[in-house]
Amino acid sequence: MNWLSTENIIAVLAILVGIAGAFVPVLLERRVPRRKRIGYRKQMDTAIGDNVRTGDANARLGLFDEAPEMSDATLVLLRVENDGSLPIDVADYTGRSPHGLTAVFEDRTIRAVAVTLPPEADHLMEHFAPGTGLGYESGRLHIPRVPLNRGEYYKLLVLLTGGPVDSGYTVIGGIQGGETHENHSAAPDEKPPVFSRLSQRVAIALSLVILGLAGLILRPDAEPPPSYCETGGLTLTGSTAFEPVATELATKYMEACEGSDIEVSAHGSRGGVRELASTDTEPGEGSPPVIAFSDGPRPGSYTQLSETRVAVSLFAVVLNDRVPVKNLSTRDVRRLFTGEIRNWKELRGGPDLPVVLVSRGSSSGTRVTLQQRVLKGAPEIQESSSDCLTRDIGPRAPVIRCELDSTQQVLDTVAATPGAVGYSELRDTTALKGVHRVSLDGHTPSVDHIQSSGYPYREIEYAYTYGSPPADSLASSFLAYAIRGNGQDVVRTHGHLPCQTPVGLRMCGENRSAGENR
Repeated sequence: MNWLSTENIIAVLAILVGIAGAFVPVLLERRVPRRKRIGYRKQMDTAIGDNVRTGDANARLGLFDEAPEMSDATLVLLRVENDGSLPIDVADYTGRSPHGLTAVFEDRTIRAVAVTLPPEADHLMEHFAPGTGLGYESGRLHIPRVPLNRGEYYKLLVLLTGGPVDSGYTVIGGIQGGETHENHSAAPDEKPPVFSRLSQRVAIALSLVILGLAGLILRPDAEPPPSYCETGGLTLTGSTAFEPVATELATKYMEACEGSDIEVSAHGSRGGVRELASTDTEPGEGSPPVIAFSDGPRPGSYTQLSETRVAVSLFAVVLNDRVPVKNLSTRDVRRLFTGEIRNWKELRGGPDLPVVLVSRGSSSGTRVTLQQRVLKGAPEIQESSSDCLTRDIGPRAPVIRCELDSTQQVLDTVAATPGAVGYSELRDTTALKGVHRVSLDGHTPSVDHIQSSGYPYREIEYAYTYGSPPADSLASSFLAYAIRGNGQDVVRTHGHLPCQTPVGLRMCGENRSAGENR
């Protein structure tokens, strides 16, 4: 008998885990520092009367019968509680807004809100008075900074319209030294649990031992793919600045999801979006398997495209290392790209070198962002060089200016050309020799301080599809993967701020109207 077989080793480890499970909770209770936690959950999500979308009989009287906008009204009862082991004070909420938390109801519009408290917590009502931050807009409910002792809770009864029962929802907001999380209860709120938390942990640990031993016998030959996986083919196009992120997202998705084939073919934001918008689809064919990433919003005329906001991207102006300038004003950048400054010695600290402008083509979203955010609409001089070395296109141009097809070509050319200036997605500038990025108006580009910084060269990264892809399509699954969970980690690793983070939600939505009108 082989006592060192894999099965025996796992069996012994499972037994040790079970034994540890009986004692570790006790040690945790006594030794681990206590934390602050706010838990939330939906206790009710129901249509008022009956949902008219089912086509069944629906009896309503009064305002629900007279107001057409209430035909699909739903009620949600949201419970917020201190389920940690330390009290929570007003100052513990980390947001800068007057309110402490925000409940977001997807696809629904808030019509009214009522606050309910248990008798022993009546004193909390003063924290919901006018001026405390309680309010709502569209599908977002702002919840005040309510101090909660351990075990205290309050409930919010929310009247909504415009979406079905059990539409998605989330609560965002942070607690200093703690966390905000969704919890669940298998028993009515007023009824204490049958078993203590310690008993539950011991039971879970022992159950895991049994399940682990059973798994040795019943384990499948291979792990099933994640539940979000879909099969088929998909093409990712558009922004070359976002290409490294798209490539890694595609690679990780295909590693996790057998049967998916994702190709990355980036050739510029505008070009990718333009090609997607001109897709010739026959009736009934549905959305083509293409996602176009864009540094900035689509033109307003492309109404057939559906957008997903993925991240906030930062860009940088880069110089050849023979130009030791570390900071430029936005005015100086405008003077450079309009041809007003011809030699770097015209700027303080600049060497005696002619200026060479290394730009992107007209399909580049990075270039459009530079024009809008930094140049403020000032026209760049015309292209004068095809090789970035000689004026072979415009011999009378004040400076050499060339246009290249990708971010990587811009960086390689700036590194190899004395006196060159260009621009790039932020993270790409950290890996090359021969170039360095500059601050703008004294502001250093930094994702960690993106909200408080006045750094101007930034834009929202969008993902566009032709119409709305089916929920069970590879395009829909990949987009969900890109903006949540592991996909967020990939986006952040490449120096972008995911839109689905608390800070990202605010920044990706702060200029929605302005961005859609550009």
